[in-house]
Amino acid sequence: VDECKQNSSSCPRGAICHNTIGGHRCSCPAGRKITKETNSCNPDINLIVGTCIGSSVLVIIIFCTRTIFERQKLTNVKKQYFQQHGGFLLLEKMKSDQGLAFTVFSEAELEQATKKFDKSQILGHGGHGTVYEGVVKDNILVAIKRCALITDRHKKEFGKEMLILSQINHKNIVKLLGCCLEVEVPMLVYEFIPSGTLFDLIHGKNRTLLHIPLSSLLRIVNEAADGLAFLHSYANPPIVHGDVKTSNILLDENYMAKVSDFGASILVPTDEAQFVTMVQGTDKSDVYSFGVVILEILTGKMPFKLDEHEQQRSLSSSFLLAMKENNLDAILDSQISEHECIWSCLADSQI
Repeated sequence: VDECKQNSSSCPRGAICHNTIGGHRCSCPAGRKITKETNSCNPDINLIVGTCIGSSVLVIIIFCTRTIFERQKLTNVKKQYFQQHGGFLLLEKMKSDQGLAFTVFSEAELEQATKKFDKSQILGHGGHGTVYEGVVKDNILVAIKRCALITDRHKKEFGKEMLILSQINHKNIVKLLGCCLEVEVPMLVYEFIPSGTLFDLIHGKNRTLLHIPLSSLLRIVNEAADGLAFLHSYANPPIVHGDVKTSNILLDENYMAKVSDFGASILVPTDEAQFVTMVQGTDKSDVYSFGVVILEILTGKMPFKLDEHEQQRSLSSSFLLAMKENNLDAILDSQISEHECIWSCLADSQI
């Protein structure tokens, strides 16, 4: 006897009736079960919860596995960059030289120091990168430079160059405190210099507000010259700055000059064959650029003006033309031209 056909209400609504020998049984569709209290097919809570937990565990396992893989991959990339930039050689040299005050920072440390390189931390932009204000361990205020690019030659020699630059210790040179080598383009960590740049002093509002006397400006330039002379003559090996300009001459709290930004620095090669390949980047180029710095002080003008006539676009060309025409008063800054001892001051400053 087919009890399912004889009694259509033998199972709750939504259930499926199965005829058996001497009786019948009822079943619900997948994901549901018969509830005795309501005698109906209701969702199987245990099954749903179990499925959700199982799916969640599976997702977590996949996520964790992927995260571990990505971290391992990132770690390998960082190690590759670190090795590529001469990091291991630098560490060995640092161990052998116990007194060297130089730190190799991790990317995470510098991200934390700059609030993940937040725009609010930017001190300035340059042709070689962006400089951020940051606070590293022991609440030390620093300037962190993210370089824009690096040549293949510098990649191989970077660790070695950092070791040499870190040993430069002069009152008129910004101290290099450390670097980060586990990124594609290394980052440099310098001491923080609080009072802006010589560029700001000459071309900004500060010059008018502070009424900086000529003697102070010449003192600043003389201090910057001392810094450059140290790099050229007393550093071992000699170092060419390569990017001397007023924005790279910083001023401390006492308005003492400190030469900064060694992003373009070139360690002068000792091998003559190497030297022949260096068409640019000699101490003579630093001296020429420093001459332009002096002209900026004397004239209060920018080194280049693209909107001027071709002969007057370059400050150095304009100055030479004014000298040729015996018309220096026309190009000198009004505050400077009124200074009676302009040439004697220059002579006294040994510039």
